Amino acid sequence: MTVLRSVVLFGIAALCEIGGAWLVWQGVREHRGWLWIGAGVVALGLYGFVATLQPDANFGRILAAYGGVFVAGSLAWGMVVDGFRPDRWDVTGALVCLAGVALVMYGPRPV
Repeated sequence: MTVLRSVVLFGIAALCEIGGAWLVWQGVREHRGWLWIGAGVVALGLYGFVATLQPDANFGRILAAYGGVFVAGSLAWGMVVDGFRPDRWDVTGALVCLAGVALVMYGPRPV
């Protein structure tokens, strides 16, 4: 149950951070305005809060593992929202990152 909770929280965090960054990008680069930028800033703040809900209490471990989730999630976001088509190297890199997440977060630890 703890691993499932952690995975769900990583997914929510990814939506908040990647979505927030995308909203800021749209507001600035696509000239959609301050409302988009403000919504992005709020979403980015929510990401910071969601990260604190992880069952593991080690900030460095959570952020390091989330880096791998961010890589894979960013490629997925680009596919769904912007029509990006990753090549085999993008997919391979994302899988390597997710394997790193699994090792960092869920690898066996001495008791």
